[in-house]
Amino acid sequence: MPAAIWWIRRDLRLHDNPALSAAQRAGDPLIPLFVLDEGLLEKYQKAGRRLDFLYAGLRALDADLRALGSHLVVRRGDPVEIVPRIAAESGAAGVFAQEDTHPDAWARDRQVAQSAALTLTEGTLIRPAGSIVKGDGDPYTVFTPFKRTWLDRPTPRRSDLLPAPDRLTPAGLDPGKLPGEAGREAPDFPAGAAEARRRLDRFAGEALAAYDQKRDFPGEPGTSQLSPYLRFGMISPREAAVLALEAMARGPESGRKGAETWLSELIWRDFYNHIEYHFPHVHSGNFNPAYDAIAWRNDPDEFRAWCDGRTGYPIVDAAMRQLNETGWMHNRCRMLVASFLVKDLLIDWRWGEAYFMERLVDGDPAANNGGWQWTAGTGTDAAPYFRIFNPVTQGKKFDPEGVYVTRWLPELEPVPVDYRQAPWEMSAADQERSGVHIGTHYPAPIVDHRSARQRTLDAYKQARSNHFNVGYATFK
Repeated sequence: MPAAIWWIRRDLRLHDNPALSAAQRAGDPLIPLFVLDEGLLEKYQKAGRRLDFLYAGLRALDADLRALGSHLVVRRGDPVEIVPRIAAESGAAGVFAQEDTHPDAWARDRQVAQSAALTLTEGTLIRPAGSIVKGDGDPYTVFTPFKRTWLDRPTPRRSDLLPAPDRLTPAGLDPGKLPGEAGREAPDFPAGAAEARRRLDRFAGEALAAYDQKRDFPGEPGTSQLSPYLRFGMISPREAAVLALEAMARGPESGRKGAETWLSELIWRDFYNHIEYHFPHVHSGNFNPAYDAIAWRNDPDEFRAWCDGRTGYPIVDAAMRQLNETGWMHNRCRMLVASFLVKDLLIDWRWGEAYFMERLVDGDPAANNGGWQWTAGTGTDAAPYFRIFNPVTQGKKFDPEGVYVTRWLPELEPVPVDYRQAPWEMSAADQERSGVHIGTHYPAPIVDHRSARQRTLDAYKQARSNHFNVGYATFK
């Protein structure tokens, strides 16, 4: 048989990998090819933690391939040139890769397909992009009906999961140089498919049943922390869905809600990628043009205070320090810090979106964009523009003892529990007793939430008024 190329992009796994299985059926030997796209490397050069995680994942995948008698083939450059060249030199019967919904990926794949026999498979999502649409063929832009249709279709079963190969024939190509250095990846997230499956199994056994009750409390280990592994396909999203569906089917009523809630989060991931597929303009601007005219303040000093975790609001600062130190942030806190940047500081959500993509190990363009536009109120299925999280009440509700806050802001540990979410409310005597003086040991709030809220409401109302008035004038 001729050779076949498995072009690896966001699928660093052997188990339940449709692109790998399709390549195996088409040819032997198999060429597991990864191209270090210099354009993407340049774009994400500041995303050091995510690149280190990717590189560690490639080393882990190479080890898994070598255990089967093969090895990873790594090349650096433009995949539009490299993939067809490898296909021609090896006489490959075809190139097989999992689809990617990002508009840049679609453009790249169209170019590759002009010079090589490229076949795109599912596998990046649970439901392939474009497969969940309304009866008239239009895409959904609201999550709840999207989810309803998603659930109405036959759901994946364990028998649908594709097995990993038990052996591979080496192609005889020079493996090239694996990128990165061992030990540089984030210690909280060891890379590789084996670690991803270990986390999935642990989550299923320890936290899944109570996920609906604990997922919003950042001080508790109530989430799966699988997002970096889903981002790079070190675990199959379909396998994660199967696990949730099985737990829903067999578990007692008390544990069913947790599995249902987690499955809903996995469906959100599908939803945002489907939105990216149908509406690629979301990466450059608001999904809802009514907010194009928002008069952002975009104060650079306030933005830097937000980035550094120096806003004076403990739940916001703790979350930003977690992000800066680990490359990850609890999902409830992602909403809170996004709301604070956009709604309290009136800073363009795109500033925050870009900063997250620099810092997050799990930085996924579709999910990151969808989350920021949801919080900003500018996107599909967005939170109403007048929904503005109060960082103090949110902190008291989801971190009532200040466990999360003091973990990342140890300077506030001496502060009495009642003041840990609003330490500026301490009297001078309380500050003296605790040894924490606001403005010295911890910053005073950089903005008053109440007045900032009204300022934002006015800015959004004005933008909406301008948009609809212009639209009416144009219509007339």
